[in-house]
Amino acid sequence: MAVFTSVSLDDLQEWIKQFPVGQVSAVRGISSGIENSNFFITTDSGEFVLTIFENLGFEQLPFYLKLMKHLASRGVLVPDPVSNQHGDLVTALHGKPAAIVSKLEGSSQMSPLPVHCAEVGAMLAKMHLAASDFSIRQKNLRAAEWRHATVPEVLPFLDADRQRLLKAEVHFQDALEASPLYRSLPNGPVHADLFRNNVMFDGERLTGFFDFYFAGCDTWIFDVAVTVNDWCIDLESGALDEARTLALLNAYHSVRPFTEPESLVWQAMLRAGALRFWLSRLYDFYMPREAEILTPHDPGHFERILRLRETGPVPPLPYFSA
Repeated sequence: MAVFTSVSLDDLQEWIKQFPVGQVSAVRGISSGIENSNFFITTDSGEFVLTIFENLGFEQLPFYLKLMKHLASRGVLVPDPVSNQHGDLVTALHGKPAAIVSKLEGSSQMSPLPVHCAEVGAMLAKMHLAASDFSIRQKNLRAAEWRHATVPEVLPFLDADRQRLLKAEVHFQDALEASPLYRSLPNGPVHADLFRNNVMFDGERLTGFFDFYFAGCDTWIFDVAVTVNDWCIDLESGALDEARTLALLNAYHSVRPFTEPESLVWQAMLRAGALRFWLSRLYDFYMPREAEILTPHDPGHFERILRLRETGPVPPLPYFSA
């Protein structure tokens, strides 16, 4: 999260009246992340998160917000979007789409232990199952089409070795996605960005997932791979920590058993997850947008992870063989 569009207390005094939250008494920008403008707001009813969407349009946002409503109604721990007096979840603020959601308890666990990873794995499986009957289908906007549009933008900034790595991995993922094996993978709505800073804990108790604004329909195993590539690694090297990886995978498997096809693509999906974030960080690094508050991310982190996932050891995926 970041702040590209400034919002003052005066800006909110009239705008907030359309929501059943009372008057707003404080607003504070949130610095983490790089996509939207985010704020903590304090009202007569408590604390909420206000998001102004910088890239997503009014036509795309119902998927994300209604998905969160759907999950919350099924006991998945996610922020609950607040409707205005007309039942709208998205309204305009400073000419851009904006939404308010409830604020989760707790704080991010940035040094997770196996017990935290197990909590994440179990809730991720519960989320996938709960979302399987969600009626709106919207593709993952950071998948193949986005890759092919973004790679030419970043290639001129890379040396020959990194160009080769990027082109080869895109080719590998394209071939995989064209295969019958890939088409047999269980799929549905996914979070697609479940990093440590998008999950809240109170001690060892998971209190919620948030920031669903990269969500879309994709394979569930891709979502697991993205999550493992952040929660279960040594941050300095990018190497997988076996105890944390197995804790997350086994907890997920206990709720929604993995399939044999998923086990066959497991290492490839870890590569896909690394590629997705290496590419987006390359783009943000070389073509940054202006923001009042911005937390930059190092593209080299996911380049290291991608190289390791291509050749390094990967703990096996437990699976159910029919």
